[in-house]
Amino acid sequence: MPDRHDVTPPPLPGRPQPVPPPRRGGGFGRFLRGLGRGINITRLVIINVIFFGLLAVFLIALMVSGHTSAVQDKTVLVLAPEGALVEQYSADGLSRAISRMSGDGVKQVQVRDLVRAIDAATKDSRISQIVLRTDKLQAGGFAALREVGAALDRFRAAGKPVLAWAVSLEQGQYYLAAHADKLYVDPQGGVMATGLANYRLFYKDLLDKLGVEVHLFRVGQFKSAAEPFILDHASPESKEADAYWLGGLWTTWIDEVAKLRHIAPATLRGDVDNLAERVRDAHGSLADLAVQEKLADGIATEQQFVQMLRESGVPAGKKDQGFRQVELDGYLADRGLSTTDMLQTDPGVTVVVAEGEITGGKQAQGSIGGDTTAALIRTVRADRRTRALVLRVNSPGGEVYAAEQIRREVELTRAAGIPVIVSMGDVAASGGYWISMNANRIYAEPNTITGSIGIFGMFYTVPDTLAKIGVKSDGVATSPLAGAFDITRPLDPKVSILIQSIIDKGYRDFVGNVAKARGKDFAAIDAIAQGRVWTGQQALDRGLVDKLGSLDDAIRDAAQQAKLGKDFTVRYAEKPMGAFERFLTNVGDSSETHVALSWGLRLPSWVAELPRLAPEFALFRTAEAGKPHVYAYCFCSPR
Repeated sequence: MPDRHDVTPPPLPGRPQPVPPPRRGGGFGRFLRGLGRGINITRLVIINVIFFGLLAVFLIALMVSGHTSAVQDKTVLVLAPEGALVEQYSADGLSRAISRMSGDGVKQVQVRDLVRAIDAATKDSRISQIVLRTDKLQAGGFAALREVGAALDRFRAAGKPVLAWAVSLEQGQYYLAAHADKLYVDPQGGVMATGLANYRLFYKDLLDKLGVEVHLFRVGQFKSAAEPFILDHASPESKEADAYWLGGLWTTWIDEVAKLRHIAPATLRGDVDNLAERVRDAHGSLADLAVQEKLADGIATEQQFVQMLRESGVPAGKKDQGFRQVELDGYLADRGLSTTDMLQTDPGVTVVVAEGEITGGKQAQGSIGGDTTAALIRTVRADRRTRALVLRVNSPGGEVYAAEQIRREVELTRAAGIPVIVSMGDVAASGGYWISMNANRIYAEPNTITGSIGIFGMFYTVPDTLAKIGVKSDGVATSPLAGAFDITRPLDPKVSILIQSIIDKGYRDFVGNVAKARGKDFAAIDAIAQGRVWTGQQALDRGLVDKLGSLDDAIRDAAQQAKLGKDFTVRYAEKPMGAFERFLTNVGDSSETHVALSWGLRLPSWVAELPRLAPEFALFRTAEAGKPHVYAYCFCSPR
């Protein structure tokens, strides 16, 4: 008799029958199913770690939201910017928010954040003084530093002291630190001011060895941007022009530092020129020498500096802080300055930042794309909140057509009855000047680098390179220029005529547009163009800019031209954020989160590595082989 477990009951009429379970497969099938479950579990674990990590930060923020402000009376605002000083972050808001919540800040500091914080602290009775540390700042240009320094001067004018301490300071960092009432250096540190230089690498000999022929087409006696590809040394014209604008920048540095430190300019210049001998006479101590030359007020370790603050009446801080303090991010969050632009709904002045190289198409924040920046200006123009536009330019230039796209939008904005004011930052040269020229008014700092009105094109061929490995190019064409842009073939003289004609026309357009915008004739602009670089002061003397002043000066001028009165709003137009990105940014910027981070509660550091930062685009990275590109670019960054 069969076992009862093996007996299948007869089907009942009119009822659906159950489907028997599938038979289990062999070992390989079980392996695949197990692998799939493992991958799915791993995926869920990763998602949950990220989700609950973010949720934890949010809950922590809620738990501490009832606490009083992190800023108490007699608090010292500590400004210790790390990384590059920029007009606009190159990382997107989501990346910055996650970085902050994991305790790893983005190594960039926005000029406007520093200025906003200092100006807010000037009127904030809770902030007693500022402690400035600039030895971790990557000081590129001097114009942005000058803006921050002016804010520090306003703080001091309100009767509040600024104290600075550093280990070692190079001349860019010192340019800002010199605004302090008292400046102290570590016994093992000092000040290293050596002057400005502009040295470049030249590649002609290397290209010759590789068999690469570079064909340069340019207009402008001083347009030296591409010289390294055709020469093995700087041309006399290049050295003459560089010496003039570098000399202007250095004179401004000498004069302003001498005034701040109460030193005769000639004495300061002589001390820098004889640095080696003076260090020798100081027995190698840069700290002692800084005090002797009045560049510093004293020598102190960090612990000694903190003790000075305590003895002057600054209350004690937390157990890991020597004195009561708040850092930049925490103070911005406390004052709600991090989200100011998001909340602006009233009509006012809109600021568009154009920073970085000018490249065609769409580019990430922190760089200038012809399509991207033009579209942003177009959007701002259509926004009912925009009564005036300030274009903040910090760019050495780039592709001509991309610059022209932006210039046209500036022109259309003015035609729509919206005044446009340009504020030049560290550099607004070549293509950076191209996008600026049609503004109602142009502001520059005395040490802005501008001008360089000229263009160039480059085309390379590699027939000799191929010949070195036994490869030659040959064939037929239907017309004289067919295949002429093939880089494997020698350059046809007719192609040279064609490209040079395009470059000549581009230069005429550039100079002609500047002449029209500046109300001058072609010859007058041509005489100061030719690719020559000027400082802001030199450009003012030649009529290329209208006024010397800061971004704040430009904003006030824009408001005045738009008849906004004294009480007006200012917002920065940037790529809009999604709801989730706004949520994370608000949480990351909140003062509650900064309190939570001070307790040691944060996301794992590896989470900050998940988003990729927007890549930087080199000048020729977007160039296509066999296609000539026209550039308005200036390699004019002093070191």
